[in-house]
Amino acid sequence: MPPMLDVSDEVRAEIGEEETQRLLNGANAPGTYDCTSCRTPGDTGQERTSTVLFVGDETAVLAFAHAACIPSQVVPVTEEQLQGAVRSIGGPEAGAAAGAAGPGAAPAEEAPRQAVLGITCGLIIVEETLRPALVIEPTGPVARVGATGAGDDFLPLLIEQGFMPQLDLEVPPSPLAGWSVLLATGRLHAVLQPGVGGTPGTAWWQAHQPLQVSDGWRSAVNRSNEVYVYAAPAGSIGRQPREDLMRDALARACARGLLVGATMPLSGT
Repeated sequence: MPPMLDVSDEVRAEIGEEETQRLLNGANAPGTYDCTSCRTPGDTGQERTSTVLFVGDETAVLAFAHAACIPSQVVPVTEEQLQGAVRSIGGPEAGAAAGAAGPGAAPAEEAPRQAVLGITCGLIIVEETLRPALVIEPTGPVARVGATGAGDDFLPLLIEQGFMPQLDLEVPPSPLAGWSVLLATGRLHAVLQPGVGGTPGTAWWQAHQPLQVSDGWRSAVNRSNEVYVYAAPAGSIGRQPREDLMRDALARACARGLLVGATMPLSGT
């Protein structure tokens, strides 16, 4: 049975007719995937699925999303976002990457499996006060660009960016200059990093669809105008249904030396 894929005209134009037909026939389409928008599982055989092509300066990555989340589209991104350490573009079942996507371009080799960067909003008690927090955890190991081994460089890469090892959850994370959390109209849009050479800041992580935050989280961040951002390697925190369980998971990661953190100011409202 062919997958239930939506391929927009702009995506079709970028990847070419041959690759489009391979996708629609199921040759290059995943069975299951993690939605590149809401980051929950999807199944191309059971539900309408959008093809989303992330295009950088030199490369492109084809990802998949629930059609109910976002339509099939081409999303321009920087090359650093596409190939950088975060690896937040493609899902675990992302399709082919094209070295130079364009009409009639030859299908390229299959892209390496990439980890999706998951972000959870929650409140954490620090110094007896509820603080707004973001918890960042990839769905798989993150390697440096060009690395050939099977190691996970997620925490070392963040430390190089200025994140600090979080050794005690009762202590606020250290401020990270130039970084900020973008909140607009009550929704989380991005985590911004400093630009290069005096250029404006860029999105280190960006929601493909702005994420709703709770009233309590929004109230807390409006009081402090800052967010505690924690990050841990894949499998360290997991999806926690309650904030107390999330804090327990953070504490375990902290005790094992698997947690870094940073305090970032709020951008927007």
